[in-house]
Amino acid sequence: MSTEPIIRIPKVKSTFGGTVVYPPGSRFGPRIQTDLQLVLLHTGSMTVYIDEVPHCVQPGQVILLTPGHNEQFTFAKEHETWHRWIAVHVDELSVHQRQQLEQLPATQSISEEMNRLTDILISLRLRYDAGSETLCSLGLAALQLFIAETTSNHMQLTHPSVLHAKKYIEGHFHDHLSLEGIANAVGLSPEHLVRLFRKHEGITPIKFVWNYRILRANELLTQTGLAIGEIAMRCGFKNSFHFARLFKTSTGTTPSDYRHGNWRGE
Repeated sequence: MSTEPIIRIPKVKSTFGGTVVYPPGSRFGPRIQTDLQLVLLHTGSMTVYIDEVPHCVQPGQVILLTPGHNEQFTFAKEHETWHRWIAVHVDELSVHQRQQLEQLPATQSISEEMNRLTDILISLRLRYDAGSETLCSLGLAALQLFIAETTSNHMQLTHPSVLHAKKYIEGHFHDHLSLEGIANAVGLSPEHLVRLFRKHEGITPIKFVWNYRILRANELLTQTGLAIGEIAMRCGFKNSFHFARLFKTSTGTTPSDYRHGNWRGE
């Protein structure tokens, strides 16, 4: 019999999503959290003080924030910090629902499914009202996914060498990266690194590289006016054609259509 906890999320009233890059040494807050919010940290570092209790978030992790708490954020002193967020405004939580949510692990690894769901939500935020059924459904799905993944078997503690490799990749994604080079950077054989990535990430290190490059390209397509060729170069692709081919394989649409919100062919 499944031991997965049943947490019923109240009716979703609105959902917002966004992406932001903070300069080195930035701070945000204090504020009182009013929503259920998922914050996905991609680069840099972040400490969230919740009612003055620090919660350290590492790149590649997502943190769940719950309503009614005083929050303050501090970001990496020497590097930019990039995170994305989904804020879901719901009907008032019962005491039991609050207790259930706050008993969950505050942070966990960002899964490929969570990344894709965030991609979709952010790409649609300018096309739909925050209170639309479309965005509310996506917000609810993100919360349910976070809850489900806290108890799934694949959300185990990630091996330190995998974390090291991911940090190295995220700092050098625009450079030429090879399996041998990544393995050498973390002091492992290529074969051992592949085994660890398959166990903890479900993909190979090189697949992680290309997924991360696509993720950063998504960011630049929606948040800047850079030419597609410039984005391809900045994100480590060989050329515009190579970028377009891999982007369509990953997302099902072209970079140009993704930029203009036409990824569903509407």
